Amino acid sequence: MPKPGPGLRLIDVAQRAGVSLATASRALSGRDGVSEEVANRVRQVSLEMGYVANPYARTLAGGASSTVGLVVHQVDDPYFSEIAGGVIQLAGEQSLLVQICHSGRDPEQELRQIRSLIAQRVGIIIVAGSGYSDPAVESEARAVLSGYERNGGRLAVIGRHSLSADAVLPDNEAGGRALGEHLIGLGHRHIAVVAGTAALTTVTDRMTGVVAALRAHGLDPEAMPVLHTDFIREGGRVATEAVLRDHPSTTAIIALNDAMAMGVLSSLREHDIAVPARMSVVGFDDVSVAADLAPSLTTVRLPMYEMGRMALDLALKPRAARPRRRRTGHQLIVRDSTGPAPTPH
Repeated sequence: MPKPGPGLRLIDVAQRAGVSLATASRALSGRDGVSEEVANRVRQVSLEMGYVANPYARTLAGGASSTVGLVVHQVDDPYFSEIAGGVIQLAGEQSLLVQICHSGRDPEQELRQIRSLIAQRVGIIIVAGSGYSDPAVESEARAVLSGYERNGGRLAVIGRHSLSADAVLPDNEAGGRALGEHLIGLGHRHIAVVAGTAALTTVTDRMTGVVAALRAHGLDPEAMPVLHTDFIREGGRVATEAVLRDHPSTTAIIALNDAMAMGVLSSLREHDIAVPARMSVVGFDDVSVAADLAPSLTTVRLPMYEMGRMALDLALKPRAARPRRRRTGHQLIVRDSTGPAPTPH
């Protein structure tokens, strides 16, 4: 059996996995033309044999490109476009180009994008967006990115707890608590939450903050409806329909991002439900259009543009002995979509 280390060759991995050299190369670089089953087998064999770092070492040793790879969940989500704006601005100041990849909140697609960036000899990778609650889902990304860093690549992440890398950490839990406190302070006791999938750590963290606010005021979080749908505008619409149908006493809806809040407002408008006279609505992020909605949206502001700049700034620095952490802070922005709880008739 070949020993791990510099002497281990790709052909050794291919033979162990029972595939051709070309197939092994495509599987490890994330290129098309290999079934997911075969690609997973080749990756597993490469990890077991200790080969995982070698492809990165070869490509980086060949000269990293002047390109920053930015991996986002949803390229058309204003949250990610504003983060991308910050990355692009700083990259331009440093004479770097930015290649944006879209994962669609699919961890397997995210891994394919990361492997593709590595194969293109990208010298910096920034992974933006929520991590995944299941540690098993994050483990392969951690192995791939750790190998990339060990061999000279620079990595920074936004909102990823489990990846051992320089990180910009959004103030999700405290922001969720601020939303809960705001609505409770307005007299709302029948609050529903429109949330993305529970598989996302961003959703989990924001929910933790909301629950903490309820408990601090002696309210039972178990009685609060929580509807998990897609973390996008249409998900907000779908969840609001369920709230109106199944929880008619609700007087306030917390949407865990602004995109979902837009869907909430759209659905309420279709049902001629007055906001905030009959239903208050809050979002999270404060994307650029939040102030221009009708009514304008109460939300928690994260400094998204600055988050993008912060992440690239971290990646431009030499790697530290321990990963650096940068907290974003947050600000509650009160606008027209929230008001006192309606008086029961």
